[in-house]
Amino acid sequence: MEQSLDNDLVKCIYEGLDMKHTDPSQLSPLVLAYIGDSIYDLVIKTWVIEQGNMQVNKLNKKTSSIVKAESQSAMIGVIEPMLSEHEEAVYKRGRNAKSYTSAKNASIGDYRRATGFEALMGYLYLSGQYERMMELVKAGLESLELK
Repeated sequence: MEQSLDNDLVKCIYEGLDMKHTDPSQLSPLVLAYIGDSIYDLVIKTWVIEQGNMQVNKLNKKTSSIVKAESQSAMIGVIEPMLSEHEEAVYKRGRNAKSYTSAKNASIGDYRRATGFEALMGYLYLSGQYERMMELVKAGLESLELK
């Protein structure tokens, strides 16, 4: 049975849990990165499973190679020239935020750029700019020669 993809997941989340929508420009860059990490992970996992049915450990390995800080850093390097002035400001706020954690297997530079990338993804998600988010993700995937 074919399901409709017309549902707005965010609308379902907010209405289903009786929540008010928070203005993403009022959130700290690390909070944006927190949600951005999740939405980007969901997008990539969705993309990976559409590549074909395979064992979960293979799905996880492929996903991990794309969502790791090093890959996100490479992606932002490619898509940064595509960013609007406002998007670039969101990215830079995330990149420059003082985080008290660091990635286990990434350089400090890659980790900071990845945090900025995730902040941008979080901002676009929370502000309902899904098509723009997907345009940037697609360009990033193509830069990694995965798409």
